[in-house]
Amino acid sequence: MGRVRDHNEDNLLLGEDMPLAVVSDGMGGHACGEVASEITVQSIAEYYKATSEDGGESWPFKMPQLHVERDRMATSIKLANERIFQAGVEDPSKKGMGCTVDAIFFSKGRIYVGHVGDSRVYRIRDGQITMLTEDHSLLNDYKRMKDMTLEEQENFAHKNVVVRALGLSDAVFVDTVVEEYQRDDLFLLCSDGLCGMLDDPTMLALSLRFNSLDTATTQLVKMANEAGGTDNITAVLVRVEAA
Repeated sequence: MGRVRDHNEDNLLLGEDMPLAVVSDGMGGHACGEVASEITVQSIAEYYKATSEDGGESWPFKMPQLHVERDRMATSIKLANERIFQAGVEDPSKKGMGCTVDAIFFSKGRIYVGHVGDSRVYRIRDGQITMLTEDHSLLNDYKRMKDMTLEEQENFAHKNVVVRALGLSDAVFVDTVVEEYQRDDLFLLCSDGLCGMLDDPTMLALSLRFNSLDTATTQLVKMANEAGGTDNITAVLVRVEAA
């Protein structure tokens, strides 16, 4: 929960029977953010299970696996968005609830990432950390329009404002990233409660310091709390042990 919030609006999924991981951050200050993030992880898991045996055969056109899996990822997140929005329509107490999402699926030598909001996915390879997603935030929009110093970024009054999220309308655009993975690649999925507290070099060092991923994620959360813990904190590490 961090050191400030009185409840946790984050949810996560680690697929036990499929190579799928999801992190979703319920939007603070909105109604039922934890409900939105729970709907998201459940919807994505259900969709992947429902389509796990299709093998692309149910798709109307013969397309390369890359396109099938990329569309599968985007569709799972759009389904989550539709369910969150509809829940808000049917129950006024849930109107306006929303969340971010980052999901990653591994298939035939590639990762398929789906992204909405300001949670992040990083790839750690050969001692280097690379952010694979782009924040859908007001701060990031400003950074595109003008050069901002680190001090200006830190003091930006609306840096926690998200400009794209699930549940805010009946449709959402999903960013997708497709990359080939390699043996020993490490992928970090996190809510902004982690990356908002720790810089990239710190997250890199902690992720690589321990052989146990459980220990590494525990230390990431601990350090984010020690740095202030101003938000809910979620960290998921996935390591490729065969390629």
